[in-house]
Amino acid sequence: MQIKTALLFANPCDDEEDNMATLCCHGDKGQMVLLTRYPDEDTVDLTLDDEPSTLDGLKVTLTAQRLLIEVAAGDRDALKGDETLEIILTSELSDMDEVKETLQNILQGTGTFVCEV
Repeated sequence: MQIKTALLFANPCDDEEDNMATLCCHGDKGQMVLLTRYPDEDTVDLTLDDEPSTLDGLKVTLTAQRLLIEVAAGDRDALKGDETLEIILTSELSDMDEVKETLQNILQGTGTFVCEV
């Protein structure tokens, strides 16, 4: 599955939401992806459009041009049957450090984060 977006919205620690780390984007065709985790939880929540899923063992790779989310075979239903969600970045991110920190907070101890930026 592939989505194109111009912006990634990142918040590494939202104090108004019990320190939840949040990464969100809206695709060019109206799709919405929301990746969240509370610091005291062992799982990550992924919402694709309006369908939430709870995952563990997630792998996320960040480059300057894309964000690749890989789920375990048993979690394919979260991505409508696909093992990967590729988010293509159509513009340069001005807040790349915040995106990296947010992904580190979301995946620490629950998944794998690969940063190629």
